[in-house]
Amino acid sequence: MGDCKDRVALVTGSSRGIGRGIAKRLASEGASVILSASRMGSHGDLQGTLEEAVAEIQAAGGQAVAEPANLLDESARSDLIARSEAHFGPVDILVNNAAMGAWGMPSQLRLKDRRKLMEVNFHAPVDLAQQVLPGMRERGQGWILNIGSDSSRQPAVPYRDTRDAAHVIVAYGSSKAALSRYTKGLADEVVEDGVFVNCLAPVSIVLTQEAAQFVGHIARANPDMTEPIEVMVEAAVELVSGRHVGQDVYSRQLLHEVGRAVRSLDGSDVLGDAFMPANLEEVVG
Repeated sequence: MGDCKDRVALVTGSSRGIGRGIAKRLASEGASVILSASRMGSHGDLQGTLEEAVAEIQAAGGQAVAEPANLLDESARSDLIARSEAHFGPVDILVNNAAMGAWGMPSQLRLKDRRKLMEVNFHAPVDLAQQVLPGMRERGQGWILNIGSDSSRQPAVPYRDTRDAAHVIVAYGSSKAALSRYTKGLADEVVEDGVFVNCLAPVSIVLTQEAAQFVGHIARANPDMTEPIEVMVEAAVELVSGRHVGQDVYSRQLLHEVGRAVRSLDGSDVLGDAFMPANLEEVVG
């Protein structure tokens, strides 16, 4: 415990899901955490706000504040690092988790939707990295973690789900492929300055309540394509506390390679290892 003691972390897209889990876990490891997302509140049946996420961390004794930002808006994100550093000091850890989808067949997806997709999933992480890097390089220490996706790679035939399911995610996967390529190049550039940049993807589906709303049917049919949120979060902690360079890796793969145990989101209990299964009944219902 305490892998991130006295460090400051900014986690985007952290009002719910993976981002919220990472923020909570980093706080349990001693980091002061800035949580960022759009102030969207509830989205259909999906609950999650920045305020609730911050309150959850604070109630557990962690240090956390909210710093809202609409990453789709270039001007709204242009000073996000500076605003974040006004709370706890220089940002040591940047987790680019926020992402948006644009679902449609590759032959039909509209330009305006593709532009939004790339703005949030690629340009925003690059902008935030460029904002935080000068300070990290000057201090000789920093970690940047970009959250990728298995969809960045064309799935093998025969498809596990329908052909349409493989096709509608192409644009989203393309944006994540761009982020992966950027990650590797940036990592090589800045490692000599003590900054470690990596990209992490789940094996396929991180089984959160949010995911269950949209892909619960896939999880039921293919439970081996899922993983508990704790597995993804533990892998993220490894990459923002260790000396990994330019990794573009799956969560289970990384945890298995380094032999790291999987802990609960509050860090208090060891739950299992890299092969810990997802609890479908608990999450999907």
